[in-house]
Amino acid sequence: QVQLVESGGGLVQAGGSLRLSCAASGTIFSIIYMAWYRQVPGKQREAVAIITSGGTTNYADSVKGRFTISRDNAKNTVDLQMNNLKPEDTAVYYCTIKNPFINYWGQGTQVTVSS
Repeated sequence: QVQLVESGGGLVQAGGSLRLSCAASGTIFSIIYMAWYRQVPGKQREAVAIITSGGTTNYADSVKGRFTISRDNAKNTVDLQMNNLKPEDTAVYYCTIKNPFINYWGQGTQVTVSS
């Protein structure tokens, strides 16, 4: 069973930057997209950024211009560069990789932005 492992979360001051990384423990074939979601307690998990196998990206309005998603299909890795972080970006961030059969999820990494 392939697992996704996130890293790079932590505590940062507002205006700072973090880079999240997500790596698959094995090969995932026929990837449709890779994405980052986030969730705060009591709220639904929301999509932050998505990148298709063809390289098309899409971002939540709240992070446009501040976050950048990138991927390496061959290595099955997806990163999220987060700049100019705000306290409202505080959440658990999850990566996901989807192929036609399975939607893989990581265990999540905490990002905390202090004001």
